[in-house]
Order: sequence, then C-alpha cells, then structure tokens
Amino acid sequence: MSISMYSASIPVFKAMLGNLSHILDKAVANAESRKYDPSVLLQYRLAPDMLPFTRQIQIACDAAKNGISRISGVEAPKFEDNEASFPELKARIQKTIDYLSSVPADKLDGTEAKEITFPVGRETTRTMTGEAYLKHWALANFHFHVTMAYAILRHNGVELGKADYLAGATLNKG
Repeated sequence: MSISMYSASIPVFKAMLGNLSHILDKAVANAESRKYDPSVLLQYRLAPDMLPFTRQIQIACDAAKNGISRISGVEAPKFEDNEASFPELKARIQKTIDYLSSVPADKLDGTEAKEITFPVGRETTRTMTGEAYLKHWALANFHFHVTMAYAILRHNGVELGKADYLAGATLNKG
C-alpha cells in the first residue's frame, strides 16, 4: 500500500502549527503572570550559535509551506521575516495554516516518486523523491524548529509539558 502524501503532510503540519500557536499563548500568559515583557523571549537562544526564538517560528512555518509547495507545485506565500511580537508570530502561523488548507489533496497524492530539488545551505542543493523528501527532510526540519521553540520557552520557565507539544491545540476541545 502506498502512502497518502496528503495525509502524511497537511494534517501533521496543521496540527503541530496549532500546537505551536498554543505554546505561544502559554508564553504570553506566563509573562503576564510573572510580570515581565514577553518580547524578551523573542531573541532568546539556548546556545550562542543557535538561531533565536523568532527565527525558530519563522523557519518552522517556512519548512511547512515550502515543503508542501515543492511537493505539490502550489506556490507558497512569501513572508518578510519581520515579525517582532507574539501576535505577529501567531499571525504568521495562521497564514501558514491557511496556505496549507488551500492545497488540495490531488496536488500531493501521487507525488511519491516526483524528484524534489531544494536548497541546502546557500550554495548547495539536494534532490530526493517526494516521499523521501517529505519523510526525511521536510517533516524532520519542521519538527526540529518546533521543538527548539518549545525548548526555548520551557528553558525560560514557561509551564509547558508534553501534552502542550503533542496536543496543545486540542487540550481544551475534548
């Protein structure tokens, strides 16, 4: 049985982006309860050579939308990478979800063997089949950046747990 490229991608990206939005809400609530400006978290990083929190969110969104665009051929929106607040980061997440929602299943299903060539760094490209690209690059890259955003917030005392990461957007929906 072959994989459904749609079911292995769009619902996964959308659910995790919803969870990412949920953890941003928890960060803002934490800042309010502890009486600090949440913007101090935006440039926080876990290590000096690591990208800051804002870039983690931007790259997670880009990994989802650009990955789907490369596989489906449906042009992705371009974002300016100028988000400077939690509401702006949440808006970017929502714009990414909206784009993903606009991509029909028939643009993804059947692309398992399609050759995908994509940039790796500034001067290098790599080519993989659609299925390999989705499973071993696009999803992995996406989850890495979502996890780093979670880790940055958790490290800074935001009360987050595994349930927030895995089911954050649906925690209060039953």
